[in-house]
Amino acid sequence: MPSSTSSDQGDDLEACILRFSDLDLKDRSLVNSSSSLKAELDGNTKKKYSFAKKKAFALFVKTKQVPAPPYECKEKWWKCCQQLFMNQTSIHRHVATQHADEIYHQTAFILKQLAATLSTSKSITSVDKKNPLKEYLSHSYKVSACLPDTSCFTPDELKSDLGSEEGEVLLYYCYCDLEDPQWICAWQTALCQHLHLTGKIRIATEGINGTVGGSKLATRLYVEAMLSCPLFKDYLCKEDFKTSRGGAHCFPELRVGVFEEIVPMGISPNKISYKKPGIHLSPGEFHKEVEKFLSQADQKQSDTILLDCRNFYESKIGRFQGCLAPDIRKFSYFPSYVDKNLELFREKRVLMYCTGGIRCERGSAYLKAKGVCKEVFQLKGGIHKYLEEFPNGFYKGKLFVFDERYALCYNSDVLSECSYCGARWDQYKLCSTPQCRQLVLTCPACQGQGFTACCVTCQDKGDRQASGPTQDSFKEECECTARRPRIPREPSQHAQLSVSPAPQPSVGQDGPFFV
Repeated sequence: MPSSTSSDQGDDLEACILRFSDLDLKDRSLVNSSSSLKAELDGNTKKKYSFAKKKAFALFVKTKQVPAPPYECKEKWWKCCQQLFMNQTSIHRHVATQHADEIYHQTAFILKQLAATLSTSKSITSVDKKNPLKEYLSHSYKVSACLPDTSCFTPDELKSDLGSEEGEVLLYYCYCDLEDPQWICAWQTALCQHLHLTGKIRIATEGINGTVGGSKLATRLYVEAMLSCPLFKDYLCKEDFKTSRGGAHCFPELRVGVFEEIVPMGISPNKISYKKPGIHLSPGEFHKEVEKFLSQADQKQSDTILLDCRNFYESKIGRFQGCLAPDIRKFSYFPSYVDKNLELFREKRVLMYCTGGIRCERGSAYLKAKGVCKEVFQLKGGIHKYLEEFPNGFYKGKLFVFDERYALCYNSDVLSECSYCGARWDQYKLCSTPQCRQLVLTCPACQGQGFTACCVTCQDKGDRQASGPTQDSFKEECECTARRPRIPREPSQHAQLSVSPAPQPSVGQDGPFFV
């Protein structure tokens, strides 16, 4: 717990921030004026916290800006949670009440970044009269100078995919050290708005992870901007961008944010780094390894494990033959899954895969750090790249994606079943109960009979809401999620994947960000 500083230490900015950055900023007591903890903080430290919180709030609101219609006197509106806000008061109220956790997270991040920067800076001294906070959060490059020239295109050309299937969705990630993720956040927000792109972009000091949708012209300009950016041009190439049919309509809005990890494994990058991953295998090399594995007479006794690093609802509708697919709901559960089943991987060759490759970067590093495997390999470019080369290969079923398409189809195999009648079915829909974010597999016949909720609890709640006043709140983790084991323990010799059709997953809040 920080202690108050004496008067002669009031200008010691570095020490102030370093002490304060270790606090849990999600603790609401920090904003309670009667809190004994806050009472112990000196005035200088309070100012740093206040500044960081205001900065985090302003950056979050800025990412929600959208152009106002030309007939409006105002230049900008805001869109968040699929709602449109026409004035600052309403968007500020919405963010304050609905996104408090995200603001606290970004506040903590800004303070930690400031502490790290100031601790290594020789130019900051106790007698410096300048404001290092504002200097740090400014950047020598203007965001506007890093946007592509679109003067030769009409807005309609840039937005030509809206409401159609003629557009494109990009999926990519790049691990590299970024000193100023807040500036990258502002640039990415401006870039996507400039090109009328929607989607989700996650930025951290360890890199960037994104999926955006728009017209093919807009996505081409976006790729060109990324490849020409000095921060990424030595790390990214055109082949790193996976493409699929879609567009801006695949995402409800644009979400750009700064986080500690670009894929939420729940372990600090300082402890498990992307710089120590498994051995990358091209789709062709991975295909040969899987072929060799499947040709063995007894796969259970094999020295190789084909490991799916995704969540259970992803592997449920599509997976590699003979794989081990953990029955976990979030990628942040993966480290605990490995720890609980460590003997399963002892002296094994592990072939890992995920959607686009990003989860394997950190997942393989974690597994390698345990020191029990013979070797750890990972599929470069993920399932996405594999299916581009082998649409009828060893991956069967659909590829789950974290947008409103839910899945991409490359072959005709249907692996999953309707949760109600057991008929072959693999098209997810959101639970019909308002505010519930669970996914449900229910075939057209069962939908016609009114079976559209993820579980009995939700179905009953939906029926009550339909016959009475609606309620604004709903417990996200409903019965079907709460009753499944958080971290399953595998048998000593794993069998082929078998997933119970009863429990259903949640989307949006659960799982990795999108890759």
